[in-house]
Amino acid sequence: MRRRKESSSSQKHQMSNRTGARRGSDSSPCISNGSSRSKVLHKGGSGIYMHKTTRPGRLGVRWWKDHLSNTYEKPTYRDAEAGRGCPSWHTLLFIGWVIGMAYVSFTVYQGMKKEMLHKKNENLANMCEGRARMLEDQFKASMNHVRALTALLTTFHLGKQPSAINQETFATYTERTAFERPLMSGVAYAERVLHGNRALFESTHGWHIKEMFSKKRQQDMDEYAPTTMSQKTVFYLTSLDMMSGQEDRENIIRARESGKGALTNPFRLLESKHLGIVFTFAVYSIDLPEDATKEDRIKATAGYLGGAFDVETLVENLLRQMAGSQIIAVNVYDITNVTMPLVMYGHTNVEKSENTYVSELDFGDPDRKHEMRCRLKEDQVPPWTAFTTGIGTFIIAFLVGQMINASMNRIDKVEENCRIFQELKMRADDAVIAKSQFLATVSHEIRTPMNGVLGMLQMLMDTPLNSTQLDYARTAQASGKALITLINEVLDQAKIESGRLELEHVPFDLRAILDDVLSLFHGKSRASGIELAVYVSEKVPKILIGDPGRFRQIIINLVGNSIKFTEEGHIFVCVHLYEDVNMVTDGDGGDLDDIFDGEVESAAPRLDMSHQFNTLSGREAADDLNSWEMFERLLPQEISYRSAAEYGTWKYPESNDFVNLLVSVEDTGVGIPLSVQDRVFTPFMQADSSTSRTYGGTGIGLSISKCLVELMSGEMGFVSRPRVGSTFTFTAEFERIPANIPESILREGSNCLLQTPPLPTCFRGMRVLVVDGRQVRCEVTRHHLRRLGLQVEVAHTVCEAAELLTAVADPAIRGSRNSRGSATADIEMIFVDKDAWGPATGMKFRSLLAESAMECHFSFQNLRNSYQCRSTAGRLPIGYPVHSMRKMVLVATSMTDMELEMVKLCGFVDTVIYKPLRASLVAACLKQILGVGDGGNQGQELQVGVNSLQNLLSGKKILVVDDNPVNRKVAAGALNKYGAQVECVQSGRAAIQKLKPPHNFDACFMDVQMPEMDGFQATGLIRKAEAAAADQLGAAGLSTFGCRFHVPILAMTADVIQATSEECRRCGMDGYVAKPFDEHQLYQAVAKHFFKAN
Repeated sequence: MRRRKESSSSQKHQMSNRTGARRGSDSSPCISNGSSRSKVLHKGGSGIYMHKTTRPGRLGVRWWKDHLSNTYEKPTYRDAEAGRGCPSWHTLLFIGWVIGMAYVSFTVYQGMKKEMLHKKNENLANMCEGRARMLEDQFKASMNHVRALTALLTTFHLGKQPSAINQETFATYTERTAFERPLMSGVAYAERVLHGNRALFESTHGWHIKEMFSKKRQQDMDEYAPTTMSQKTVFYLTSLDMMSGQEDRENIIRARESGKGALTNPFRLLESKHLGIVFTFAVYSIDLPEDATKEDRIKATAGYLGGAFDVETLVENLLRQMAGSQIIAVNVYDITNVTMPLVMYGHTNVEKSENTYVSELDFGDPDRKHEMRCRLKEDQVPPWTAFTTGIGTFIIAFLVGQMINASMNRIDKVEENCRIFQELKMRADDAVIAKSQFLATVSHEIRTPMNGVLGMLQMLMDTPLNSTQLDYARTAQASGKALITLINEVLDQAKIESGRLELEHVPFDLRAILDDVLSLFHGKSRASGIELAVYVSEKVPKILIGDPGRFRQIIINLVGNSIKFTEEGHIFVCVHLYEDVNMVTDGDGGDLDDIFDGEVESAAPRLDMSHQFNTLSGREAADDLNSWEMFERLLPQEISYRSAAEYGTWKYPESNDFVNLLVSVEDTGVGIPLSVQDRVFTPFMQADSSTSRTYGGTGIGLSISKCLVELMSGEMGFVSRPRVGSTFTFTAEFERIPANIPESILREGSNCLLQTPPLPTCFRGMRVLVVDGRQVRCEVTRHHLRRLGLQVEVAHTVCEAAELLTAVADPAIRGSRNSRGSATADIEMIFVDKDAWGPATGMKFRSLLAESAMECHFSFQNLRNSYQCRSTAGRLPIGYPVHSMRKMVLVATSMTDMELEMVKLCGFVDTVIYKPLRASLVAACLKQILGVGDGGNQGQELQVGVNSLQNLLSGKKILVVDDNPVNRKVAAGALNKYGAQVECVQSGRAAIQKLKPPHNFDACFMDVQMPEMDGFQATGLIRKAEAAAADQLGAAGLSTFGCRFHVPILAMTADVIQATSEECRRCGMDGYVAKPFDEHQLYQAVAKHFFKAN
């Protein structure tokens, strides 16, 4: 936790009490949330002092200086007199602390020193043991190979006549097998020759037996051991008597008497003069048992096989290969004579000490003992780590003790400051609460008279008015709604700045919300000739969990801005899964993060305005995020998902309970100048002063939208090109509905969490054809038709349409698939865009279809089978094929009266659907064209209007509770309009009396803010009275009065901060309706209660 530090008294800024209190109120949000840059107010002396906190992550130098200065403040004369000669108890405690920590530090030093020495010795032991075992293993391996050579000689030299081994064979074999004896410099075989056989032996070999050192002819002896075969490295031993040397003679005698290998004392080898030893094995002419006597062994001895170990060279090479050879010194000793150990390897004699490690060596000769002594080459260095740790521990302990001692001196002062801080924090919290309450009150007081104005205007418009009066009333109502919108935006901005804006968490239909937004702007788009469209990827779940109101607000802000700044072209709202778009854009360098980081460069617009682009309207857009090229990359994923969904095999990843959406709003408007793009999201900022005069607005909508997106764990960015257009893109995270919860549960029953009605299902399986030359626009039309369950075929040219229709009409190929891979079942309806291949070109579809059939060489008879040829009283040429069975629908953005007449002349006699397309609008038109009935409850499926509310509220008795007579009059008039019987009261106490069980009211609309008793308190008392009455009457009363024991109470409030469903339901309310009343909102509020009652 970050701790706020106090500043020095010499650096305090003194202010008056009044100023300090005001500053405390202003900084209250920072104080309340514990920000690291918050300011703390302290009272002292005659004023209030404000201290800046120490910045986190840096040494508080000023705080440290103040701490020391406050710790060692000069005592007053009275304090000095009182404390003279008797140190305080915490001073004595501090001295004891220092002495104790000095002992602890010394103990730490000794312990670390001992541990370091132990680790050093342990490391030395590991290295020494590793070298000893390697030397021992290599030595034993060499001896074993020499032992194997004895068997070779016994078998092939002594056991063969003549011998199979001579000097050349022996030298070659030993040279090739030298790797088996890594520590030996060479091996040689000496034959046992008795004195009586000397002459014969010398004449046979052609040389005399020589003495080892002088190399002269050997004197007469009882027996000799001349070398007859040797390795090339020791070829100089040939003819030398091995028994002429004292060490070798003793070694040979021990080897032949014991039958085991024997080692000599270390001595200087011939030729090399290096220190070494000789290992000797006796070679017997016959195989002897293990218990053979000494005499038997001497008698059977035929020769001797010896190996020379150049210890200095070989051990040096062996140790050099091992790690750590630079830091450890190794000596090898022969300790057969303990009093006089012989050095076998090593430059200096190493005495045994505590810094030396000794490892015993077993070279295979039980009569001799060897050992390895190791020590570190460096001199013993002082344990600086232990020393510095001990000193550091003492210093830290001293400083800690000093800080504790200083803190004790300042405890009284800190406690006083803390008390003042708590008091000021309470004042700041009270200021925040007061600010919120003031905001709520202002919201209520502003919206309440506006509710009266708008309500009265609506009631006025319901009376008989002439056209001028009706225009005045509509203008006033539009102005009032604009003012309400502005008030809502300002209050939203205030809530965002105060950090009190919270999001709802309810299920909602994202596609229905987008359709609702389109319906708000369809009048403006139709009047301006702007193409307005929405496309939602099929992979986006139908139902999501989040805040539908705030999501709707974001879309309304973005589309509203596009409507204001776009004069021609299109406005396109597109929704995809973020992962899908990011996956197809990563490879092209078009990273989505660049959009959100504002790093996308704006290219200059094209000068050739006649150029057509693959966009919704064919006009150039700011980027290609919603172009046909992007759709082509995403459509394979859509098709694979669609196929998996049809067969029921598609499943969302179970590990991911959240959906990250990418929403873009593309327009072809005036764009944003480059100089002001960096402040687009700044509140109350616009491009320049002329923007507000030309287009209107306050410049707050985008700021609020960005904040709402961030609350949804997303981010917002844009790409804009002047005179081309803008594309605003944002991400938003929503929760996915669990797979085990069907949609019907969300729409039906008492819980009724989903407020939007479902789409009709009576069109499922119907096959239609969409004819449009623009691929993006064609895909949008397909999207809305597929939402109704239609099977959609697409034709981008007249020739493709003729091919589809002709293939369907031909009985020979019906039921098969055409060249485009589409099924050729009957097409029941054709949708043609008015501007399919250019302005008003779709209206000529019939004539173009006939021409295309002739040019593409399709069977005209098949076309006649598909169309009935008849005369249209001079409007069309005789014999022109006019559709008689399939319905023809023209889809248009706007139509003039003259164009409507031309449509009828061109054969579109069925209907015209005006854009923007919405699923509910298309469903209503299809019902009208096909003459389909309502189908049960499908009268409520299409839209909310006067008839729907009339059916719900007709004959219902409703109680309206409001202290404002104007509000009561407006509410009563609005409800009476739909056939309800309304009774009004002016206080919460009167409502309690009216709703005391039993009563005959079906619902209650209650104002929240009323004098004496507000709506929340009144609702709580009503619920208690209902519960008491239910307990008193029991089951009989429930069967008699039914739902009268729980009357639906809906809050009427203009408080946009506190009017949330959670707050209303916490006190027992069933919902809320914000003032002024809106037909759609009123329908949503009462529908689930009255549907349940019915």
